[in-house]
Amino acid sequence: MLTNNNIKIIFMGTPEFAIPSLKSLLENNYKIIAVITAPDKAVGRKQILKSPPVKIEAEKNNILVLQPERIREQKWIEKIKELNPDLIVVCAYGQIIPKEIFNIPKFGSINIHPSLLPKYRGASPIQYTILNNETETGVTLILLDEEIDHGPILSSAKYQIPNSKITYVELNRKLAELGAQLLIETLPKWLNKEIIPQEQNHRQATFTKIIKKEDGKIDWSESAEKIDAKIRAFNPWPGAYSILDGKILKILEGEAIKEMDKSLENLPLGTIFKANNDILIKCGSGALKIKNLQLEGKKPMNIKTFLNGYSRFIGSTLK
Repeated sequence: MLTNNNIKIIFMGTPEFAIPSLKSLLENNYKIIAVITAPDKAVGRKQILKSPPVKIEAEKNNILVLQPERIREQKWIEKIKELNPDLIVVCAYGQIIPKEIFNIPKFGSINIHPSLLPKYRGASPIQYTILNNETETGVTLILLDEEIDHGPILSSAKYQIPNSKITYVELNRKLAELGAQLLIETLPKWLNKEIIPQEQNHRQATFTKIIKKEDGKIDWSESAEKIDAKIRAFNPWPGAYSILDGKILKILEGEAIKEMDKSLENLPLGTIFKANNDILIKCGSGALKIKNLQLEGKKPMNIKTFLNGYSRFIGSTLK
């Protein structure tokens, strides 16, 4: 009979999102023979090398860490064959895994994806969930195949979004925890052949793209509600931003105001004004109330502190 500690697993993941799943495997006595994660990355002005969160967690537990620049290279395929895993678990790894790797384990390769597949395949399902003001999302466990987030479903768990103000950081944490729980519930059933994988309804598939820095640029012709969703979806990266006096101004937290005084309706889009002791920005419909922001080269601050050092802010127009 199979037991957790005689199933050899390779865990592939990179960001904080993957940590709960890795921890849960260890806490449930699964045998992690290696962790595969992204290479260390130079960050900041001093370009100091920073290890990915999964590497740090693996090293705490004395697990072998591999950091391929390109997982498709033959040397890495041969290395994984040499390790001879029974199962590969993938959670936000960051590279497309070739069939020469995902077909190695006898129990296949399982991917933990933070959406209810086939909805929101691709690199940024959490951001798109917030951008589109969804009220429900979840996590899906699939077997890897040659297409992105396309493989048959092993299990899924729904998550009801509790409020319309949820941020990326909050939703990322909730789905990471849900994914870890679902993994631990699903693995014994899968390893004991109690699950029949179910093909996705590919006709219902929707797709997300890789978020780039320029995606954070605010278009003030959009509605205040849409801009507020962008702020919540893109904090901390790439941030929702505009241009003030030639400098990048990130809006860290705001609030959509659907209705405003009709006397202000003719203000140019992106104009900053004061109403009822609030600082607002004119949008395509409604206005955005500013709560927290950050000017390029400065620390994050609330609007009251910001105005103390930037008194000409009111009346300016953001580009």
